[in-house]
Amino acid sequence: MSRTVRTVVGLATVSVLASACSLSGGDSGGSSASSDQQTPTVTLVTHDSFAAPQDVLDAFQRQSGIKLKILKSGDAGALTNKLVLTKGSPIGDVAYGVDNTFASRALGEGVFQPYTSPEADRGPQRYSVDPQHRLSAVDLGDVCVNIDPAYFASKGLPEPKSYDDLADPKYKDLTVAESPATASPGLAFLLGTVAKYGEDGWKGYWQKLKDNGLKTVSGWEEAYTKDFSGSSGKGPRPIVVSYASSPAAEVGEDGKPRTKALLDTCFRQVEYAGVLTNSKQIPQAQKVVDFLLSQQFQTTVAANMYVYPARQGVELPAGWATAAPLPQAPATMPADKVQAGREKWIGEWRSLMGA
Repeated sequence: MSRTVRTVVGLATVSVLASACSLSGGDSGGSSASSDQQTPTVTLVTHDSFAAPQDVLDAFQRQSGIKLKILKSGDAGALTNKLVLTKGSPIGDVAYGVDNTFASRALGEGVFQPYTSPEADRGPQRYSVDPQHRLSAVDLGDVCVNIDPAYFASKGLPEPKSYDDLADPKYKDLTVAESPATASPGLAFLLGTVAKYGEDGWKGYWQKLKDNGLKTVSGWEEAYTKDFSGSSGKGPRPIVVSYASSPAAEVGEDGKPRTKALLDTCFRQVEYAGVLTNSKQIPQAQKVVDFLLSQQFQTTVAANMYVYPARQGVELPAGWATAAPLPQAPATMPADKVQAGREKWIGEWRSLMGA
């Protein structure tokens, strides 16, 4: 994923911070080599959609005395797999981007170690999935069906409003979704249908989608930017699995979004950060978690990553209340149920869809 609509807005790659300062502040007259030796480098492993303003990252380095190296490692699923496979000799010190669809796997494999940030009680605790506090919520978003209203207006078709509508023959060959085996929005969509139709009914629903011409692709970027008619790619399909915040990236010159999220089809995703087990820089890694939960960083996540901050009281960009309202009753699923069913459901989905 690319995992989210963040790719739409052309996010710049976050570079490794270049300037350095020592933990003690150092002597401004000292050599750069001496300064570098005193400055710890903490590696933050993230999904590919991580982005933050460079001035905010620079300010963190100045305030903390920590040089932050960003290591991007695929979408949420690929990130989790890498963290599990390297847990004995971790590829970083702290990780961000494991979401609630994969959190139970990471926790079950012992990827993260306990840490309760002093910032956690400002809102992130609402999304806790672990009594040991190994993961802290950084942001949240909702995977929802998105539509291109202009397409339906041009065809004289009523806009779809629900899961059931996607299986209606009048919307045949109009929907594109991501595979739950390869993309976290696809997995969230699958979990949403399990929550909606139950373990005995979701396969029947997907059979109807298949019979109605559903197209599945490997990732969000392909679905949204190539197949979806409402994006810059102007593809042939006016229905796509994306995010509740996606319309905020499709605002026209009139100030109104050109696309719409169907808020009755949403499944909530929460993204977490945690200190990696076997990190050799635990105190410094804990400071990075504190930073990700801080007001300073949280005020950047909506504009830069098109997700909602987990911290309470953070102001959202102008227009989000209209273009990207946070769904009030998204589907959710307990982490232990996701863990118990995830691989089975994906396997059954593969068999059903021939994927």
